[in-house]
Amino acid sequence: MKKLEFSLALAVAAALSACSLAPAYKAPATPTTPAYRDVGPWVSAQPNDQLPRQDWWHLYGDAELDQLQTQLLANNATLAAAFAHYTQAQAFSAEARSELFPQVGAGASGERARESDTAPPARNPAAPADYNAYSVGVQASYEVDLWGRVRNTVEAGRDNALAAQADLASAQLSLQAQLADSYMQLRGFDQQIALLQQTIEAYQKALKLTQTLHAGGIVSGLDVSRAQTQLSDARSQWSQTLAQRTLMQDQIAVLVGANASTFTLPTETAAIPVPVIPLDVPSSLLQRRPDVAAAERRVAASNAGIGIARAAWFPSLTLNAQGGFQSTSWASLFTAPSRVWSLGPSLAYDLFDGGYRKATIVAAKAKTDEAGAQYRGVVLAAFQQVQDNLALLDHLGTASVDQKDASTAAQRALDLSMTQYKHGAVSYLDVVQAQTVALQEQRGLLQLDTQRLQASVQLIRAIGGGWSVDQLARR
Repeated sequence: MKKLEFSLALAVAAALSACSLAPAYKAPATPTTPAYRDVGPWVSAQPNDQLPRQDWWHLYGDAELDQLQTQLLANNATLAAAFAHYTQAQAFSAEARSELFPQVGAGASGERARESDTAPPARNPAAPADYNAYSVGVQASYEVDLWGRVRNTVEAGRDNALAAQADLASAQLSLQAQLADSYMQLRGFDQQIALLQQTIEAYQKALKLTQTLHAGGIVSGLDVSRAQTQLSDARSQWSQTLAQRTLMQDQIAVLVGANASTFTLPTETAAIPVPVIPLDVPSSLLQRRPDVAAAERRVAASNAGIGIARAAWFPSLTLNAQGGFQSTSWASLFTAPSRVWSLGPSLAYDLFDGGYRKATIVAAKAKTDEAGAQYRGVVLAAFQQVQDNLALLDHLGTASVDQKDASTAAQRALDLSMTQYKHGAVSYLDVVQAQTVALQEQRGLLQLDTQRLQASVQLIRAIGGGWSVDQLARR
């Protein structure tokens, strides 16, 4: 009969354990649109026209960038710290999940003891004052999850671990994009340095020409001074740009985990084309950006926290069992008369806590509201970043076409002014003005090309790179 009653109690407890006091979870609503506003050099994504799942930078077709990205994944300190944080979150999740199972322990002891003859209550004079005590046993306890506290704790731990995994992916994407952005700037500096070197060589020839004409009494010393000024200014710009390249190279060294004192990158002036970027509908950002996924999982974890806080208002039921052997003699320890055991449930409930549980529920609800607001903020920022970089690509592309025309026209004006100067038709001031404008327009064109590449990198980052929410929990 007792076994039947105990089995019935277990069945009732199991049925009650299906209860959960957490609110039904629903991701916070966020505003979306059917399409992006700007039109530019991208295409709608097709089933076979997606960004590479991991190595999205292959779109730029640069072997040096590929190698640097590999080094970043292997050596970057920030990424290593993010991975360690994710590992901690996984461990905390496993720790919470352990509460789903019984806790089992074992113990053994052996001691020689003496009881006091005068301490109350009085010892039976027939019993020996000195004796041995040996025991061996096991014990187990299991909290019946009547109100879903344990399951909600496990769910919150799992959601936090998933959020940490998405944080890791977000940190990785951010660092990869930072590296690609820095590399594009470095390549832009290489092109500007090459342009300035060519300009210096041209200005040296111009200076030599004015010196020759001045020696022949054809032009005044003013022309020589102006030619020397242009040459010195070009050399100054070359040195400044070289310094900027050095700083950018050092920044890349830190990103790839290398010592800046020994790290160098070869000069490369070949142009990198701006890639055509596949673009999904705006709502896909909710699935493709790891920071959005992380924020959403934290809302879910906070929602489970409400269930944990509510469960504290109800009694907790624990099933306890223990058994083993106790004896005053080692020889008789493992005999039938030395057996001991106990089995039964225990119920606990807090009658008064000074408002602690009520405050806990209020805090849990507020935390969920906070997480929801942060999620909406992350989503809105994601839409802004995509829209901003789409607009940049669009308008910078138009500006680049006009800048190229301006650069071509400025070069023609410089060639014409030099020809006229050789024939004495114009003063060297006209040549100086043409030289200044031509160099300015040429550098402007190179800077626009670099900005377009940077905007394309940031657009890829803004749409989540090659990441997707289905990658969560696959590590």
